Amino acid sequence: MDRPQKMPKVAKVKNKAPAEVQITAEQLLREAKERDLEILPPPPKQKISDPAELADYQQRKRKTFEDNLRKNRMVVSHWIKYAQWEEQQQEIQRARSIWERALDNEHRNVTLWLKYAEMEMKNKQVNHARNLWDRAVTIMPRVNQFWYKYTYMEEMLENVAGARQVFERWMEWQPEEQAWQTYVNFELRYKEIDRAREVYERFVYVHPDVKNWIKFARFEESHGFIHGSRRVYERAIEFFGDEYIEERLFIAFARFEEGQKEHDRARIIYKYALDHLPKERTQDLFKAYTIHEKKYGDRAGIEDVIVSKRKYQYEQEVAANPTNYDAWFDYLRLIEAEGDVDQIRETYERAISNVPPANEKNFWRRYIYLWINYALYEELEAEDPERTRQIYKTCLELIPHKQFTFSKVWLLYAQFEIRCKELQRARKAMGLAIGMCPRDKLFRGYIDLEIQLREFERCRLLYEKFLEFGPENCVTWMKFAELENLLGDTERARAIFELAVQQPRLDMPELLWKAFIDFEVALGETELARQLYERLLERTQHVKVWISFAKFEMGLSHGDGSGPDADMNVRLARRIYERANEMLRQLGDKESRVLLLEAWRDFERDGGDNQALQKVLDKMPRRIKKRQKIISDDGVEEGWEEVFDYIFPEDEMARPNLKLLAAAKMWKKQKDVTEDEAPAPAPATADS
Repeated sequence: MDRPQKMPKVAKVKNKAPAEVQITAEQLLREAKERDLEILPPPPKQKISDPAELADYQQRKRKTFEDNLRKNRMVVSHWIKYAQWEEQQQEIQRARSIWERALDNEHRNVTLWLKYAEMEMKNKQVNHARNLWDRAVTIMPRVNQFWYKYTYMEEMLENVAGARQVFERWMEWQPEEQAWQTYVNFELRYKEIDRAREVYERFVYVHPDVKNWIKFARFEESHGFIHGSRRVYERAIEFFGDEYIEERLFIAFARFEEGQKEHDRARIIYKYALDHLPKERTQDLFKAYTIHEKKYGDRAGIEDVIVSKRKYQYEQEVAANPTNYDAWFDYLRLIEAEGDVDQIRETYERAISNVPPANEKNFWRRYIYLWINYALYEELEAEDPERTRQIYKTCLELIPHKQFTFSKVWLLYAQFEIRCKELQRARKAMGLAIGMCPRDKLFRGYIDLEIQLREFERCRLLYEKFLEFGPENCVTWMKFAELENLLGDTERARAIFELAVQQPRLDMPELLWKAFIDFEVALGETELARQLYERLLERTQHVKVWISFAKFEMGLSHGDGSGPDADMNVRLARRIYERANEMLRQLGDKESRVLLLEAWRDFERDGGDNQALQKVLDKMPRRIKKRQKIISDDGVEEGWEEVFDYIFPEDEMARPNLKLLAAAKMWKKQKDVTEDEAPAPAPATADS
C-alpha cells in the first residue's frame, strides 16, 4: 500500500523587514562571476584537416539525424535541424530533399514552409522560393503569414506587377482588415491613388464596419479629394441606414465638415443624427455637438444643444424608473418651454400612463400632480376646455375612491366648471364627491364655493350634512355659528353653539367653549357669558378655565356704562381666584395650584393692594426635592429617581405631624447654634 506523499514544510519567514545591508543584483552577478559557480568549460573544438575526415564526420552526423527521424518522424525540430545542418555544409540539394521529405510527412506545418522558403531566399533561389510560396498559399490560403512574406519578397525584387497579382489572389479570399490595409499601403507607396481607391471600394463592402468607412473617407480627404470624402460619408450613412448606424460616423462626418469651415453643414449633421439615432446611443454625440456649438455657435444654438442633452438625460431617467415622477416633472417643464403642443401632450400622456404600482396614497401623492398640471396646461396654455374636462373626468375615474381620494382634484374640477360658467356641472361634481367620499376638505370647499355665490340656504344645508358626517368637529360648529351671526340671526347662532356644547364627543372642546363665550361677550351678554363659565367649570376644573374666568371678571364694565368699576372687578376676580385655589386644593393638583397662585400673584401686583398681595405670597409653596421608586408597568422596581414636590403652607397648617416635625428641626438648629457659642473648657494642668 502506497503511503500518501507528504508535502515538504515551507519555512515561515518571521521577520519580513528589509535587511540593514542591501545587496544589489549587480553585486550577486559579480560574485557569481568571481567564483565561477555555473560556468561550464566550452566543449573541445573538432578540427577537420582532410576530405576523408570530413566525409566521415558528415556520414556520422547524417546517421545520427536519420536515426532520430526513424525514432520519431513527428518531431519537427529534428527535420529543421537536419536541413539547416545540410545547408551549413553547402549541400543545398540535400537540404531541399530533407525539406521536401518533411513536407511530405507534415504538409500543414507552417514553420516548415517558412523555414524552407527562408533557406531558398537566403541562397538567392528566387524561383524556388516563388514556387514554394505558390504551393503554400494554394494549400493553406488562410495563413496570412504566407501572403505577407510572398508579397514582401516580390516587392523587394521590385516585381511590382507580380506583387499586385499576389495581392489580388489574396483579396479573393476576403482576408482580415489588416491585409486590405497592407494592399492599400502598397499601392500608395507607388503613388497609385486610383488603384488604392478601388481597393478601398472593395474593402468597405467586404468588412462593412463604420471605422473602415471612416478610413476610406479620411483617405480621400488626405489626398485632397474633399468632394470624394463627403460622398463617402453620405454613402456610408445610406449604407448603414437608421438601424445599424453609429454615432461615431456622424461625429467623424461633422468634424470633417468643421475642418472644411462648413459649420452649418456640421450643425445639420448633428441635428440629423440626434433625430434619427436612439437616445441611448447619442452620449458622445451630445458631447461633440456641445463642443462644436461652444466654439462656433451663437447663444440660441448653445441653448438648443444643452436642452437636447437634458432631454436625453431625462429620457434615460424615466426609462430606468418610469415611476420617478420628479424626473417627469422636470422633463415636462423642459418640454413646455419649447412650446410644441403635440410633443407636450405626448409627453404628458406618457407620464400619466405610469400608474403607481399599489393603491396606497403615499405612492399617488406625486403622481396625481401630473394630472393636475396636464389639466392646467390644457386650460391655460392650450385653451382647450373640452380636453381639460376630459382630463379631470379620466383622473377622477382612475382614483380608487374606496381606498382614498384627493379632495384637491374634486375642488379644482368644480372651480374649472365655474370658470366655464357651468354651475350645474360644478355642483353635480361636488355632490358626487361628498356622496362617494365625504371629507372635511370637500365639505369646506363646497361651502366656500356656495358662500362666494351667496347661496346661504345651500350653505346651511351643507353645514347640516357636514355635522351629520362629523358631529365631533368643533371647527365646523364654530364656522356654522359664525355664518349665522354674520347673517344677523343671533338666536340661531346661539342655538348652534348650545347644540355643539351638548355633543358627547368633541375634538377641541376648549376652542368651542371659548368661541361661545367670546360670542356672548361680543354681544354684550355678560350674564350669559358668566353662566357659560359656570357651566364649563361643572365639566372641568382646569386651571386655565379659572384664570380665564378671573380675567373675564376683571375686564367687565359695571354701573351706568360711563367707565369700568375697578374695585368691583378686582373683588369679583379675587373671589374667582379664591374659589379656584380652594377647589384645586381639594383635588390635590399641586402643579395647577402653583400656576394659579402665580397668576393670582401677578393679578394682585397689577391691580390689587399690598395686603392682598401678602396673603397670596403667604400661600406660595416651597419646592423640595425628594426620591421615589421607579416601578415599571409590570410592577418591577427599577431603581430610584429624584423629583420635585411642592409643600403649601395651608397644607402644613392642616397636618399636625408636619408642625411637630418643623418644631423638632427648629429645636435641633437652635441647639447646634448654642453649642457653637459656648466657651471652650480650660486646659488641664499638672497640679490638677
